[in-house]
Amino acid sequence: MSSLPMILEPDALQQHLSDSNLLVVDLSGPEHYAEAHIPGAVHVHPAETRGAASPVPGLLPEKAELERLLGRLGLTPDHHVVAYDDEGGGWAGRFIWLLESAGHRNWSLLNGGRIAWVAESYPTTSNVPDAPEPSQPVISLDPTTTADLGEVLAAVKAGNAAIWDARAPSEYRGERQSAARSGHIPGAVNLEWTQLMDPQRNYRLLPENKLRTTLTSLGIEPSKPVITHCQSHHRSGLTYVVARALGFDDVRAYAGSWAEWGNHTETPVE
Repeated sequence: MSSLPMILEPDALQQHLSDSNLLVVDLSGPEHYAEAHIPGAVHVHPAETRGAASPVPGLLPEKAELERLLGRLGLTPDHHVVAYDDEGGGWAGRFIWLLESAGHRNWSLLNGGRIAWVAESYPTTSNVPDAPEPSQPVISLDPTTTADLGEVLAAVKAGNAAIWDARAPSEYRGERQSAARSGHIPGAVNLEWTQLMDPQRNYRLLPENKLRTTLTSLGIEPSKPVITHCQSHHRSGLTYVVARALGFDDVRAYAGSWAEWGNHTETPVE
């Protein structure tokens, strides 16, 4: 299979569905997966992308948890993974972040996800495929995909990184409270994840040139480190993938997100 782009159109995926080293992963809600999914797609419940014992919901699962999940999917280094969900790319993006954190860089996000696939009458099935042959991946976690609390504090102090807050403007401004404290990380810029999508095109991402122009206007550009977050690194799963697809080399997810920052007693808040 030739190399597929990071942002993959439905028609291109349809042409490759029979490829032996393609692994399609559906992160839709269980009811949507049961109703209709891409033929051959294996289901991952969004909750599986989160650590079982973590006090902060967005943190990376433990290494052993990640190995079990990817092993259940039969993932091997030869697989090209295509991820999609039923909401525009947040959960699929978070799963891609897990893949990159596990060192697997061969992936694509299905543009428009299940919404575009179903609306445009691409083939679906309700048949659950046979479970993949389990694999036994032994992963080494990649620290370059994630920023922890201390690293975000250091970035705020240095002022050298673009901190991309993917939450709603009401959360960013502190009008909607979802932690002990409301507001945003000092210096962070707000671009809600939904602003990256075009509802008129079945929730595909905006054209690349428009994405670049919008991000550049906010100071989010490839020349500086980018740290993205939301409340629990779900919505910012999409913003992480968009930055990666646009060629940003230094992009990290603040996985603790506002659930950690806003509940901490000593983090600065604007």
